[in-house]
Amino acid sequence: MIRRAVLFELRIYRNIVRWIARRPDVRSGEPFGYAQLVTPVLCLWIFGSAVETVVVHFIVPWEGPRLVLDVIGVWGLLWMVGFLAGMRVYPHLVTPEALRVRHGGNTDLKLTWDTIESVTHRRKDLESSIKTLRFSDDELFVAVNNEVNVRVVLTEPIVVRDREVTAVSFYADDPKNLVARAKAPAVP
Repeated sequence: MIRRAVLFELRIYRNIVRWIARRPDVRSGEPFGYAQLVTPVLCLWIFGSAVETVVVHFIVPWEGPRLVLDVIGVWGLLWMVGFLAGMRVYPHLVTPEALRVRHGGNTDLKLTWDTIESVTHRRKDLESSIKTLRFSDDELFVAVNNEVNVRVVLTEPIVVRDREVTAVSFYADDPKNLVARAKAPAVP
């Protein structure tokens, strides 16, 4: 658990570096974003956090607590920027070899074309949760803002986090175009 938390934290900073350097991880294939839905909300949270950090700095009169609150405020601000950056620099990919379903730098499912039975556009709202990856029976949901809109049915089960799944649903900003490209993967 601690190892996963440390790796998650390090990936947040890697995301920021990639975003600033304008180096998205799209070496091959056609990228499809999934951050459009949450970008306005995250930008508001980032702005609010920046304002809060400055206000707290000037309101708290004691040096020690002010320093602690400044560090926590900057850390939270960097975390939110890194979370948004991860969604921007690690898009879903349609490559000649596979469909890569991703979420930030932490989730990267490589679904090869020989294991995919069908790819369809199907919008589904999920129960409210802070979890991005969710399981329901034999289906994995990679949600953005508790929503998915592309469903991939597999020809055989795959194992994700010690669970077998036969379908993967995820969110894409342009689901119709992603589905169309997935049906012709040899022409990225």
